[in-house]
Amino acid sequence: MSVLLLGLLLPLFLLGLMLAMERVERPLRVDAVSEQLATFLATARPEEVETFVSQGYGPALERYWRRQRPSRILPGRPRV
Repeated sequence: MSVLLLGLLLPLFLLGLMLAMERVERPLRVDAVSEQLATFLATARPEEVETFVSQGYGPALERYWRRQRPSRILPGRPRV
């Protein structure tokens, strides 16, 4: 009988734990996105800002990170 009760209560406990973790994570994700957006807008080129306006944040940020990547991989290479 106790195994049956444990089998029924364990999924409910895990569901409750997942919902609680979602509430904890939500504010953390929002702050991280706002920091990335502020950094992006402070250092983005005009064509990247235009991509942001026309296509949204995702494609513009991807374009920005592609531009930043070579300078981090090759330290002696000047920024273009």
